[in-house]
Amino acid sequence: MRIGHGFDVHRFGEGDHLMIGGVAVPFERGFVAHSDGDVLLHAISDALLGACALGDIGRHFPDTDPAWKGADSRDLLRRVVVLVHQAGYRVGNLDATLMAQAPKMAPHVEAMAANVAADLGVERGAVNVKATTTERLGFTGRGEGIAAEAVVLLLPVSPDVHNETTTSEGAGE
Repeated sequence: MRIGHGFDVHRFGEGDHLMIGGVAVPFERGFVAHSDGDVLLHAISDALLGACALGDIGRHFPDTDPAWKGADSRDLLRRVVVLVHQAGYRVGNLDATLMAQAPKMAPHVEAMAANVAADLGVERGAVNVKATTTERLGFTGRGEGIAAEAVVLLLPVSPDVHNETTTSEGAGE
């Protein structure tokens, strides 16, 4: 098994909604980002890639590449899931936290979690999305942007794959 951690942050800019967890959350501002700026899905993607030692989303979908301009982060997440499967792993469970003073996330977290579960190809019960404020502290507390963290547990696709122990049997042959 492997554990991955991801973090992402985006500041607010022009716009009339925020794309978070694949849900268009109504708000008087949008995100400043190369893609759709979905902080939740970016943190989850980084957690998955990190657990497989595959770098981060910037390595796979660089903001210097015009092909990813305005990209749908759900599409990026599904591409990351393919890489996870190719590495021989599947998602066991995922826990994610959104940090935002505004807008209120509670009305949207269930839809976000359902989207994430669908994109990961897991049951809804394997995904937890929660939100908190920072008690008006830091950049999120000042209403400058939103942050997200995610922790993921990956399991081998089959118990015989990716045994984490090594033996000297067959060494030098």
